[in-house]
Amino acid sequence: MTHAGMSPQARAAAGISETLLRISTGIEDGEDLIADLENGFRAANKG
Repeated sequence: MTHAGMSPQARAAAGISETLLRISTGIEDGEDLIADLENGFRAANKG
C-alpha cells in the first residue's frame, strides 16, 4: 500500500512529507542497491 490515496492531513499525521523517497527493493544485493542509489543521486545533482 502506498500513501497516494491519503489526504494531505493524513500524510502529515503519519509523518509523510512531500520530500519522502520510498524505495521498494527485491532480492538484490544490498551493496549493489546502495551503489546504484549513490550513482543516481550523483547524476541527479549534476542536473
